[in-house]
Amino acid sequence: MAEFSIIERYFKRTSNADVSLGIGDDSAIVTPPPSQQLVICADTLVAGRHFPLDTAPHAIGWKSVAVNLSDLAAMGAKPHSILLALSLPTVDHDWLAGFSQGLFDCCDQFGVSLIGGDTTQSSQLTISVTALGWIEQGQAITRAGAQVGDYICVSGQVGDAAFGLQHLGHALQQRLDYPTPRCQLGQQLKGLASSMIDVSDGLAQDLGHILKASNVGAKLQLDQLPLDPSLKQLDLQQAWHYALAGGDDYELCFTISPQNFKELSRQQLDVPITIIGEITQQTGLLFEYMGETCPLHVHGYQHFA
Repeated sequence: MAEFSIIERYFKRTSNADVSLGIGDDSAIVTPPPSQQLVICADTLVAGRHFPLDTAPHAIGWKSVAVNLSDLAAMGAKPHSILLALSLPTVDHDWLAGFSQGLFDCCDQFGVSLIGGDTTQSSQLTISVTALGWIEQGQAITRAGAQVGDYICVSGQVGDAAFGLQHLGHALQQRLDYPTPRCQLGQQLKGLASSMIDVSDGLAQDLGHILKASNVGAKLQLDQLPLDPSLKQLDLQQAWHYALAGGDDYELCFTISPQNFKELSRQQLDVPITIIGEITQQTGLLFEYMGETCPLHVHGYQHFA
């Protein structure tokens, strides 16, 4: 089946009104809103490395969009559109139907259009998505603004996806296959959060990126980690490993002043928020459990391990 036939059959749809030219030409044309900055990110998913080989195509389609929207959410941006580069070993119509449906189901839930991309043949299934979003001039939340005394917060639960990966068939596999990008929360945190990152490679490692960019340290309370009941039944060290090093949760980890946290608490939020620690002057990440220092050495996901 020819490339353009695949695109026409599975990926061409009507775009949002501000997309002047979408799929079908050499490039897409988008009209930017006034006084907005363009936020862009890209992620690549490789079969067998970023998802199990037998993952349902619908879930792969959903996740390929969701992980990119999570990066936009981590900047406080409103998602707008995506570009898709798809490398296929063969043309499997059942797989393409499920994948494209999952992709569009995620796009539809978050008001996103597929506006272009590329398809080609390759020996390995590879999906690369570029996501575009908008944010008001100067309002983007970066990793570099954490201040001493800020709370460290995380949305939802951590460790679910890593547990689901190791226990395929468990209910928490849903969190691995169908992550929820926290787009609404990210936008609500504009003007409130001092720094932010999404939890993709493990909470400890990703929080470390904030600490490095902000030139600060942190004290994290292990007994405050928001864990699913399935993780709470485990040995503490094992539960902490899933929560701190597992990754793939796509929750938001952010820092916020106590005053701004009070303001955030007055808003209607679509996901629970948990304070898990505090930013400190001394650099490095320290762990405490029940008020006592707890030496831990955790490492997150390594892309070239």
